[in-house]
Amino acid sequence: MAKGRGGLIAALDIGTTKVVCFIAEGDGHGRWRVRGIGHQAARGLRAGMIVDMVQAEASILAAVHAAEQMAGETIERVVVALPSTVMSSHLIDLEVEIAGHAVADADIRRIYAEGRRMFLGDDRAVMHALPVDHSIDDAGGIRDPRGMYGERLGVSMHVVTAQSSPWRNLELCIARCHLEIEAVVASPFAAGLACLVEDERNMGTTVVDMGGGTTTMAVFFNGSLIHVDGFGVGGLHVTRDIAQVLETPLVHAERMKTLYGSAIATPSDARELIELPRVGEPDGVQNVPRSLLVNIVRPRVEETLELIRERLEKSGLAEVGAKRVVLTGGASQLQGLRELAGRVLGRQVRLGRPIAASGELEQSGGAGFSVVTGLIAHAVADWGEVGERDAGPDAGRGTFGRLGRWLKSNF
Repeated sequence: MAKGRGGLIAALDIGTTKVVCFIAEGDGHGRWRVRGIGHQAARGLRAGMIVDMVQAEASILAAVHAAEQMAGETIERVVVALPSTVMSSHLIDLEVEIAGHAVADADIRRIYAEGRRMFLGDDRAVMHALPVDHSIDDAGGIRDPRGMYGERLGVSMHVVTAQSSPWRNLELCIARCHLEIEAVVASPFAAGLACLVEDERNMGTTVVDMGGGTTTMAVFFNGSLIHVDGFGVGGLHVTRDIAQVLETPLVHAERMKTLYGSAIATPSDARELIELPRVGEPDGVQNVPRSLLVNIVRPRVEETLELIRERLEKSGLAEVGAKRVVLTGGASQLQGLRELAGRVLGRQVRLGRPIAASGELEQSGGAGFSVVTGLIAHAVADWGEVGERDAGPDAGRGTFGRLGRWLKSNF
């Protein structure tokens, strides 16, 4: 990772509530600076998936055009984020004979290709194939086996597959915007690259990207991505709860959540009154205590945090990846969320903002830009991606049995 890609890099994060495009310039040594930013309210998307091609296309074009104008450049290729709500994680173990000679690049390519072939098919697409660990004659913990002698070369690979239909719809929509996809990255993986420091990736950390329509997670351990997951609950659900209970327009419910919402109650909440209009009555207003707003917000936030805890426990990674949790994304900025997350998850929690960039524009450093920042970081650095994107079947059976054995031998 000492040397990375140079030249212009464009990143596109297509979310449920906003579409963001960054245009950055890399210096070829792992450093880069943002030259253009465009963001647009998302239309035609739900839970990170396209439901209206025409509206989604218009949102993407608007965000890209704004970034191009700021940068003074025209882009043709983009690195794209895909939500892990449509993804599955698989850890596979493979072994090939090397007949006592030194491990060469050809041996590495052969075993990696064999791993990807396991997922060839029509209903899944391979998004990531990341080596987690190598072994020579059952001696593991080898980062780079090239030049080492042995009889058998082994690898543990983390393969991330996605449902083909949502991915192909996204691919088609971007093509209709006259753009080519250079690479696709799981959105929580990108968020982790932007927000986690090296020690967190090594010790075991779960980064949780809390967006408008989805909450996605990526688990890092021993410097590697070992799991991704997600579900379709986000900050927009909190906004809708407020709008429905208080009978106020969504735009005012979002404003109330941002200015006065909290996941933790305080003694003064009952005395503080908030003025807001009723839906369909532009001249009529109502005054509600802040305590009522907190009582609406907190149950949905608790539900989201409990889903995170349940997903981690189900994966078998609660003890490894959840020692430390980093919350990021636009919905993570709710007041009191860090404290409530610490209680529900029973782990050390911090709020994450992009730290992977150098020389970025001031407005690009917010938690809502973690994914798009991580896309740039992924593009300029060598993260050990294996081969090209393929289609493949969902071969998840036995995944976490193998993962558990790998963690037991390395943790």
